Amino acid sequence: ERNGALALLPWRGRLWVSLFQSITTRTAGFNTCDIAALTSGTLLLMIVLMFIGASPGSTGGGIKTTTVAVLWASIISGLRERPHVQLWKRTLTMETLQKAVTVFFFSIMLVLGFAMVLIYVERKPFLDIMFETVSAFGTVGLSTGVTPTLSMQGKLIVTALMFIGRVGPLTLAYAFATRRRQAARYTYAEERVMIG
Repeated sequence: ERNGALALLPWRGRLWVSLFQSITTRTAGFNTCDIAALTSGTLLLMIVLMFIGASPGSTGGGIKTTTVAVLWASIISGLRERPHVQLWKRTLTMETLQKAVTVFFFSIMLVLGFAMVLIYVERKPFLDIMFETVSAFGTVGLSTGVTPTLSMQGKLIVTALMFIGRVGPLTLAYAFATRRRQAARYTYAEERVMIG
């Protein structure tokens, strides 16, 4: 953005605006520059940050930083061929890993599903719709300027996604899951499946 949206700022101003925008995409949603004037690469980076969101216990949305940390630790453990997932000199439980994977994939499906419906209803550029969708899911509040131009159907879709993002993907997944069954007193034989 040096020659784009931040071209008129001195280098210190660019640094502070960049730092502030990277933080606000995960929490408050304030903007210090014109979001619509940003390049596609910057918008994509902001989409990723909004999807990750804040840390647990905060009012920020997204899948949460700890979910990404657990998934990253799982990838590293897999590459190092460790039998257990380790993070910060601790071994993570299988339940924690399953929750992280559930949150990640359920959130991806939600965001992509809502984005496809919004693209069908609104006929706007893909990147703008993805930005608005992830911003709603992460309860961020940033916009490329598309939100005011949405139809009533589009606004209802974005509003529904805001509520889902606020409630949280794990809570929503558990709400739609079948009721918990008693633990089985048996286990099935293990199967090795080819991956990759």
